[in-house]
Amino acid sequence: MSRYEHDLALELDGAVEVPPSGRVAAGAVLVVAVVLTALNLRPAVTSVGPVLGDMQRALGASAVWAGVLTTLPGLCFAGAGLASAALSRRFGLGRSISLALATLIVGLLVRVLDGSYVVIGGTLVATAGIAVINVLIPVVIKQSFPAQLGLMTGIYTAALQGGGALGSAVTPPLENIYGGWRPALGAWAVLAVVALLVWLIAARRVENPVASADSGERRSLVRNPLAWTVTLFFGTQSLLAYIMMGWLPEVFIDNGVSKTSAGLLVGLLSVIALPISLVLAPMAARSEHQSGWIAALGVCGFAGVVGLLVAPGFSPLLWSVLVGIGMSVFSLALTVIALRSRTPEDTVQLSAMAQGFGYLLAGVGPFLFGTLHDVTGGWTVPFIMVLGVYVVQMVLGVLAGRNRYV
Repeated sequence: MSRYEHDLALELDGAVEVPPSGRVAAGAVLVVAVVLTALNLRPAVTSVGPVLGDMQRALGASAVWAGVLTTLPGLCFAGAGLASAALSRRFGLGRSISLALATLIVGLLVRVLDGSYVVIGGTLVATAGIAVINVLIPVVIKQSFPAQLGLMTGIYTAALQGGGALGSAVTPPLENIYGGWRPALGAWAVLAVVALLVWLIAARRVENPVASADSGERRSLVRNPLAWTVTLFFGTQSLLAYIMMGWLPEVFIDNGVSKTSAGLLVGLLSVIALPISLVLAPMAARSEHQSGWIAALGVCGFAGVVGLLVAPGFSPLLWSVLVGIGMSVFSLALTVIALRSRTPEDTVQLSAMAQGFGYLLAGVGPFLFGTLHDVTGGWTVPFIMVLGVYVVQMVLGVLAGRNRYV
């Protein structure tokens, strides 16, 4: 046992009193580590879109390759996410996130070194690291900030969404500055390195393995109805978000909006979610039930889709604002994962299940929406499908928001 592990064990047993100033400092470092880590969870994906055309031309890659590159990250989120619980049991919570950040750095650097297959391979490595962090950070928040669960979830969600917006907004200027898409994409590894360095310090606070209980006490949530309710709620809200982020620009352009304006309107979806996540998640977490909050956000999103269906060109800004408010339910989906579990081990299991199967379901959304558009030649049938999913999401969200435990 190391000196630190010995001191930590004494601290947990109450034999050593940690000064309040030390606890505050350690907590502040952990908050910074969570924020920096969250900022890295989307740029690996969102930075590709703005330079995808340049990548295709430079690599001589086909449209099929581009489709694979943009689709595989979601599938990787699902597959690697499901493995996160086993990883945290094997290495502990803090070390697992450190390893995942290191994996992200390797993937970001490798994918800019060679040809089209290396790009895909490096992207898969990077998104595998992201998938593990997606699952485990909510557990860190649950375990380390139980009294500030809603606030920390809101901060984490806002940083995650802000990182996604940075990835798409900053990459084109980086391409101009550095003279190519390779250094522009590779530059995001710097942010990941900073996050890893801070996390290595902060991980001391969460170094205890989450699954410290005897292996005989572990239980699967696969047969738990509430766990599946939370999973399907997370999956349906992710499915809707993927559809909107992927297809809304095309919908606006097809209805007379310029490409520049369409891009800004879609970027507005993430911007709207930032303040809502910071304000709403803490308020919802303090409530006995989260069902009402989830339903209210769902109604806003539903109204925005009705506007897109009936009169998409009438007020694109209004429809974008309503859809953005609806997509802000993501912060409550993460909050619900933490609130519906009693122990950190259950949080790991539920987070892995919800995000693993949830992202798998989400990956179907853009494909189904696009297929319906191709078959019907219009946007009516695809948006009717979206409205149906919204109803299912609201019903599942109301059930998931009730004060129960898996």
